[in-house]
Amino acid sequence: MWEAVAVCAMTSVKEFRVDEPATADGLGRGRFVFTDAYSVFDWGRMPDAIPKKGASLCTMGAFNFELLEAAGVPTHYRGVADSNEIVPLDEASAPPTEMAIDLTQVPDLPYQGPHAGYDYDAFHAAGGENYLVPLEVVFRNRVPVGSSLRRRAEPADFGLDDLADGEWPDEPVDLSEPVVEFSTKYEQQDRYLARAEADAVAGAADIDALESLAREVNRVVTERAEAAGFVHEDGKIECLYVDGELRVADVVGTFDENRFSYDGRGISKEVVRQWYKANDPDWVAAVKAAKESVAGRETDDWRELCEPDPDPLPPAVVDAVSELYAAGTNAYTDREWFDVPGIESALDAVDAP
Repeated sequence: MWEAVAVCAMTSVKEFRVDEPATADGLGRGRFVFTDAYSVFDWGRMPDAIPKKGASLCTMGAFNFELLEAAGVPTHYRGVADSNEIVPLDEASAPPTEMAIDLTQVPDLPYQGPHAGYDYDAFHAAGGENYLVPLEVVFRNRVPVGSSLRRRAEPADFGLDDLADGEWPDEPVDLSEPVVEFSTKYEQQDRYLARAEADAVAGAADIDALESLAREVNRVVTERAEAAGFVHEDGKIECLYVDGELRVADVVGTFDENRFSYDGRGISKEVVRQWYKANDPDWVAAVKAAKESVAGRETDDWRELCEPDPDPLPPAVVDAVSELYAAGTNAYTDREWFDVPGIESALDAVDAP
C-alpha cells in the first residue's frame, strides 16, 4: 500500500508525490503520476490535453526501466501502481499512470542576475552527496528535422563531409557514432555546455561516468527499438548521485524524452512541435523573442515577457496524436495495452491534412 503522501508538486506533464522525503543521508520514496498534459518549447502546460498520453508515457517508461535493470544499469525505478500495490509492469492489469521511484534531494538553484548567473556552488552545498545532477545528458544517433543540433553545429563537425554544400539536408542524417552532449536542467532556458562547464555543473558526479551511463542507456533503448521496428534517433537521461553512485532518474525512452521513427516517419512529441510551427507561428515567434529578450534582465523567467498564449490543438489533431502515443506504446512493448488501431494507421492519421 502507498504510505501517506507528504508533498505533492506539479511538473509540466506529471505530478510528483513524496511519501518519504530524501535526506542528506539517504534516498526517499515517492511516485510520478502521469497526466495527459503536454508541453512544447518549454512553455509548460498547454491549453488542452491528449488522452492516453499519460498512461502511454508511464507504460513505456516502466518498460525501459525494467530493460535497464535487466542490463545491470542502476535506476530509481521501483515498479508501477496497480490496485494500490507496487508491481512489475508485466503484472499490471491495465496501462499504469503511477510509477514508484526512489527520491533524491533537489536543492534550489539561485539566480543571481544576468552577470553572475546561477549559483551552482549553493546548489551543491545543499545537495551534498545525495542530489539530482542538474544536467540533461543528451545522446544522438541521428540528426532528424527539428533537432537543435542543426542550428548549433555544422555537418563537418561530425565527419559528415560528404553532404552537399556542407548544409543539413531536409531529411534525417545518420551519425556514424552516437554523439553525447550536456545541457542544463534547472535554468529557465536550456543551455548546451562545453564539457568543462558541464563537469563543474555536475558537482561531485563524474562527467565521464555520466557519459558512459548515457551511452549504455542509448544502447539498450536502441536495441529494443530495432527489435520492435523503430529507429531510435535521439534522447536524454537525467541522473541522481548518491554516495558515489549514479542512477538513472526521471523517465527514460518515451515519446516525450526521445525521438523515434517508424517506417521512415517520426513518432515523438516532435509532431506536436511541428504542428505549432506550421499553424501557430505567431506564438512560436513570440516564445523565441521572449527567450532572447530575457538576456540582461534581473529576471530569468521569459514566460512573463511572452504576451500571446498558444492556441489549443484542433480535436482531430488531439485524437490523432492520442492514438499515435498509444499505438506506438503497443508496438514498442509488444503488448496491446490500448484498444487503438495499429501504428501504421496512427501515423497515417497524424499525416492527414
